Amino acid sequence: MTKKIFWEDPYQTRLLTQVSKIEGNDICLASTIFFAFSGGQESDTGSIAGHAVLAARKEGHDLLYTLPDAHGLHPGQDVEVCIDWERRYRLMRLHFAAELVLELFYKSLPGIGKAGAHIAQDKARIDFAWSESIAPLLPAYAEQVQAIIAANLDIRCAFDDEVAERRYWEIAGFSRVPCGGTHVRRTGELGQIRLKRNNIGRGKERVEIYLVP
Repeated sequence: MTKKIFWEDPYQTRLLTQVSKIEGNDICLASTIFFAFSGGQESDTGSIAGHAVLAARKEGHDLLYTLPDAHGLHPGQDVEVCIDWERRYRLMRLHFAAELVLELFYKSLPGIGKAGAHIAQDKARIDFAWSESIAPLLPAYAEQVQAIIAANLDIRCAFDDEVAERRYWEIAGFSRVPCGGTHVRRTGELGQIRLKRNNIGRGKERVEIYLVP
C-alpha cells in the first residue's frame, strides 16, 4: 500500500521516498505526495527523481506513476518527488468550492442527483440529473458559498475507516462528507468564486465553478 502523504499534509511539495516496485515505465513508491486522478479531481503534475510524471493512476491501494522510457530507476532506490504547487493549490481550492456547492444543492433540492464531476486547474464542474433550469438558483447559492468562505471556517479531514482508506471532510455545524481528495485547511483560502450554469441536455444541468483572480 502506498502511504499517501498528501492526506497528512496536502501543502507538502517535496518528498524523499523509495521506489517500491517497477513494471516497465510504471513505478510505485513507498510513500507519495503526488495525487492520482480520483473522485473527479485531476492528477498532480511534477517529477520523480527528475523525470516528468506522464500519468498517474490508482491501482487498489497503490498509486502508479508512468515515467519516460529509460528512466533507469530500480526498486529500493531513494528518489525525490516534486509537485507543481500552483496547480495543486488551485485544484484544492476548486475542489472544495465544488464540495460546498454540491452540499448546498443537496440540502435545498431533495431528490437531485449528481451525474458527474470534474476538477481541473481552470474550473470545476458538477453535473446534476435535474429536469429544471438551475440558473435562477445560482445567485443565492453563490451568496451562501461566499458567506461560508468569508467566515473562514475550519475544515477537518480524517478517516472513517483507515484500513479501507475511506476519508471525509467536515465543517462543524454544516456537513460531514465522504471524500478522498485534497482539501484546504480553512474556507477563507478559496477567495471569491463565480458560478455559471451550462445546460448539457434534457434532464441534465451543469454548474461550472471558477476562482475569481
